[in-house]
Amino acid sequence: MRCPWPALRLAKAMREAGAVTLLADDPAAPREVAALCADQGWQLEMPDKGHFSVRR
Repeated sequence: MRCPWPALRLAKAMREAGAVTLLADDPAAPREVAALCADQGWQLEMPDKGHFSVRR
């Protein structure tokens, strides 16, 4: 997904889920997703480039 969609879609998905896996090719996604997770207190793992695992 392209900017700002990864962070927006993650925020929407996390409203209903306790964990989400996100795939994004946007070069800004790592920074935006990390900032969102830090702001919300979510745990973030980035096992591979473009792959994000987020948990409450």
